[in-house]
Amino acid sequence: MLEFRIDQSFAGAGVPLGVTEAVFPDPSRWDRLAFDELKERELAALRREMDGYDRKAVFGESPYNRYFKKYKKTYPVLQQLESWLLKGRPFPSGNPVNEAAFLAELRTRALLGVHDAACIQGPVELFRPAEKLPFPGIRGVEAHCYPGDVTGRDGAGIILSLIAGPDRRTCVRPDSTNAVYLVFGVPGVSPADIAAVQERLTVYAHTLAPDAEISSRVL
Repeated sequence: MLEFRIDQSFAGAGVPLGVTEAVFPDPSRWDRLAFDELKERELAALRREMDGYDRKAVFGESPYNRYFKKYKKTYPVLQQLESWLLKGRPFPSGNPVNEAAFLAELRTRALLGVHDAACIQGPVELFRPAEKLPFPGIRGVEAHCYPGDVTGRDGAGIILSLIAGPDRRTCVRPDSTNAVYLVFGVPGVSPADIAAVQERLTVYAHTLAPDAEISSRVL
């Protein structure tokens, strides 16, 4: 399993991070029909739960929402949920490895990231930078991490920022079969909260590929 190290700047922050590594078989052995059926059931359940949706009731006390507001940002899962629920935008499809993470975000309102383990060079070090540091963002343009934010780097540079998202080099691609899912914690989120998201994510991954090798831990 991919190694994660905690820098002194991150130690004692009281911010849990969930790591779930999924080694999928060849896509020819995936049960896409079962996964799509599960996805539709989960989205139908979410729509029932969000009947009469009120942003303040759903996100007003969210530790994630508070954390992003501290950086003068809108919580992306809030945007994703409202885009799907209120604006009628379709659920992103095309890569089930990514879809599993997105579905877990909508159902739990937690924040996840996913990377291709084969593209990560050496151990991942978690740290909280003292200044903005640039890195190639997932959309192909330069992004930067934020002072004090949860940030990760491997032997080749920064690969993730809780606020700014993942980098381009290690993002999941259509042919990725070894995924590392990160469930981010922020102040007010407990290790038990993180583990519950990981359990749901494991169900999704095993529905897609029953013989996928999945391991999880909370840092």
